[in-house]
Amino acid sequence: MTDLRLYADLAGWFHLLTHPDDYAEEAAIFRQVLEAAAGGPLGDVLELGSGGGNNASHLKAHWRLTLTDLSEEMLEISRGLNPELEHHQGDMRSLRLGRTFDAVFLHDAAAYLLTPDDLAATARTIAAHLRPGGVALAVPDDTLETFDGGTDDGGHDDGDRGVRYLSWCFDAAPVDHRVTTHYVYLLRDGDAVTTVREDHVTTAFPTQLWLDALTGAGLEAWTEPFPHSEVEEGAILFVARKPAG
Repeated sequence: MTDLRLYADLAGWFHLLTHPDDYAEEAAIFRQVLEAAAGGPLGDVLELGSGGGNNASHLKAHWRLTLTDLSEEMLEISRGLNPELEHHQGDMRSLRLGRTFDAVFLHDAAAYLLTPDDLAATARTIAAHLRPGGVALAVPDDTLETFDGGTDDGGHDDGDRGVRYLSWCFDAAPVDHRVTTHYVYLLRDGDAVTTVREDHVTTAFPTQLWLDALTGAGLEAWTEPFPHSEVEEGAILFVARKPAG
């Protein structure tokens, strides 16, 4: 993941590409789903692949969050947004913090798990960090059943700086579960505009593979609908619970 410029030398532009305010609706949904699964409010929550800390900026009012990411550059961006939160650099496939949490949350960084072994290892990380009875939520960008490719665009301005991006994914049948999305970023600093292009390889695993990975790690697992105003109908969330015993 860290060989991608967006999460390395371009990380300083991240919040102009995807602003924390853009995450308010989905963060509210994630809170509702996790607390419903837990049967009440949560205390200590671990986020894997927390990136620039956008979800955390909304959820920290409700939970005691610990944030982890593979990219130290992205953690620095998150520390600027969430200075009061604990941050750790680490790979979600092998991370072990030596303590457990009421919940573990994994957002769209899940898309960068490129093999079934990566997915299974991350499921074991989730299980290792859950207390008995703790719950987990994973939100990959796509599953094989819902993936349809397409284009997206957006960006934000802040004074003399701004970003606009275009993404294009035309792999409409990812039989190998891997999807390539082509990105173009336009980075404006004053009157100067720089163009950067890079490709992101992600996955659209079958729903059952996700469920098998979570149950294989010793968790009870199921799906919930993802009722977001900007997400296509049929999108799902993966929810899991560590048995109380």
